[in-house]
Amino acid sequence: MTTIHRAGHRILIGFWAATFVVAYFCLLAGLVLAAVGLLMLWFFRIPPRPIYANPSEVTAVSDGKVVLIEEVFEDEHFGARVQKVSVFLSIFNVHAQWSPVAGRLAAFKYHPGKYLVAWHPKSSTLNERSTFVVDVPPSKDSAGGTVLFRQVAGAVARRLRWYVQPGDQLTQGQEVGFILFGSRIDFYLPLDASIQVEVGQKVVARSTVIARLA
Repeated sequence: MTTIHRAGHRILIGFWAATFVVAYFCLLAGLVLAAVGLLMLWFFRIPPRPIYANPSEVTAVSDGKVVLIEEVFEDEHFGARVQKVSVFLSIFNVHAQWSPVAGRLAAFKYHPGKYLVAWHPKSSTLNERSTFVVDVPPSKDSAGGTVLFRQVAGAVARRLRWYVQPGDQLTQGQEVGFILFGSRIDFYLPLDASIQVEVGQKVVARSTVIARLA
């Protein structure tokens, strides 16, 4: 069953209350605002999302499209070269985020920043963003490791939400955050992880496998 995300409750109540007041005085303006309100309802929707859980696999944090796969030097946490996978979220994608792995949230940090368009190469390091670092324990199929993922605000998205704290034990597919409007998610994965997606591919939160840990 599709629901409305809690991040939108206050916004939607305020918007629709204003819409009814405007419509009382000017029906045409009220209809225009109502159309915008329907789009906002669509944006904050949370459709059913089945959980595909496997301790050795990294699943998509959000719906979207893979726009970048490359090897980079990550200096905030790893201090080493890692594999980066970027997923762009348009305003039509579901904007909730779910943990891609099960493990302990070893670190979390919010960074205020700029609002470059989300596909800009420097948005990962200059834009408003939040970094999640999860330590994944070993399993029968994997030695475990560390997975870092990042909420990155775009030119329109200027609000990040997160619902976890350092030290929390996360389950795979657990809700961890929400981004308002267009944005991106960046994954930083060990060099020995096997990437399972390609540029241009659309991914679905909690089910598309982004990578397999060695």
